[in-house]
Amino acid sequence: AEDADEAMSKYLLEKLKLRDKWLGVWKTNPELFFVKYEEASIPFVGILVEVTCKPHQNSSSCFEVTVSVAEPFSSNIANIPRDLVDGILEELEHSVPLLEVYPVEGQDADIWDIALALEVVRFFYDFLWRDWDDEENCENYSALIEERINLWCDIQDGTIPAPIAQRFKKTLEKYKKKRVELIEYQNNIKEDPSAAEAVECWKKYYEIVMLCGLLKMWEDLRLRVHGPFFPRILRRRKGKRDFEKTVTHIVAKVMTTEMVKDLSSDTLLQQHDDLDLALDSCYSGDTVVIFPGEYQSASLALLTDDIIIKGIGKREDIMITSEPSHDSFVVSKADNVKLMNLSLIQQGTVDGIVVVESGHMTLENCVLKCEGTGVCVLTGATLTITDSEITGAQGAGVELYPGSIAILERNEIHHCNNLRTSDSSKSTLGGVNIKALPAPKLKMTNNHIYSNSGYGVSILQPTEQFFIVAEEVLNEGAASGDNIDDKMICRIMQNLNLEMNNNKIEANLKGDIRIGTN
Repeated sequence: AEDADEAMSKYLLEKLKLRDKWLGVWKTNPELFFVKYEEASIPFVGILVEVTCKPHQNSSSCFEVTVSVAEPFSSNIANIPRDLVDGILEELEHSVPLLEVYPVEGQDADIWDIALALEVVRFFYDFLWRDWDDEENCENYSALIEERINLWCDIQDGTIPAPIAQRFKKTLEKYKKKRVELIEYQNNIKEDPSAAEAVECWKKYYEIVMLCGLLKMWEDLRLRVHGPFFPRILRRRKGKRDFEKTVTHIVAKVMTTEMVKDLSSDTLLQQHDDLDLALDSCYSGDTVVIFPGEYQSASLALLTDDIIIKGIGKREDIMITSEPSHDSFVVSKADNVKLMNLSLIQQGTVDGIVVVESGHMTLENCVLKCEGTGVCVLTGATLTITDSEITGAQGAGVELYPGSIAILERNEIHHCNNLRTSDSSKSTLGGVNIKALPAPKLKMTNNHIYSNSGYGVSILQPTEQFFIVAEEVLNEGAASGDNIDDKMICRIMQNLNLEMNNNKIEANLKGDIRIGTN
């Protein structure tokens, strides 16, 4: 890693020798020119310049070149004054970072080679290089770079779902920004730092360390395309109120007597126009009643107390969308939580639309429109889904981790595993995915699993132990002449404590049931 910067510099210098003068567009930060601006409307200021290439810096990422405004004056900002541009360049002594300059098309082949070399170097420093690389010992740095290239390719071709890719990019950008902030803060300390300045430095440093650790973890895991990143809930369980009473929370813009006519006269009521306020006010035993409307919630990712959340009216009319800036949508570690008569619409979050970390969750008469992964039941947790619909997951609609328990009755699971990937191992998931060791418990009755891009039901395990039963069945089947596949599936399902009755599994792209390794 310590040789990478020198290698990139040598590569770029060889290309720059081809031509020392050329036309380019200098793309720079609008902050150089504007005090106030909208980042979305002005992502950069571009000026057509003449470039004189005589870089003298040791690092290719720090090369600077001499530029002057080219004639005729041209910019992507229609009304930017020429005098302002000339003044800024004079302040900079007409020296700008080489990587901010983009050669103009239509020049000769040498300039084309220079443009390509600059793109290679930009790509290296923008996506492959990490500031910590030369600070750590890495026995095979080229293999690490190859992993990062593969990661980039998976993001580009859609193998990694777009929300996950966006989350990774934002974290990488945040890391770079925080590192620059720390360096600038340290440079502004003129003398020995005060106690407050030292504390602030340490705070900024540890924030960078946390982001660095997160990026390393993701690179190591290769941003798995199915299953959650195990988001852990840190909120403490409140338990019951001191006076042992429960409260019914009404979520509606305006509350009327008609809304509460069916409640008993001694019901304690609290009205909220915001779903998160209602959830944050709950203690164990409370009920949240949601009236028709569109809501957004971040607190559904922090369910720790035993509550009931139910919609009034048609489930399609109670629409709850995720908070795009958050990682998770619905996450529970409550002993017993129940969601009824709701439409959950995932937007931007990347973990499972519903993740049961521990305890028991019930989904009854709900619509789950996934954008990231589907419903995930982690080890030791229990899930019951009845009369519900799950669609659109980028991965399995329901994923059972080893040692979990699930009951699925009268549900529709369809159009899941919408991944654009050529990797066959990633394209087999579909309706229900079962990770078999230690065996989860699953009861499926009267479900309709159809039109998924993988299999209807996948049973996966990580070792050969699982196939001992299958091999015995094969031997028995060969002797008796029975249908081997059906008998093997039946025997393995018994071994895994799977109970499947009256389910309709059809029109799944890869097939109905798959038994294999993950």
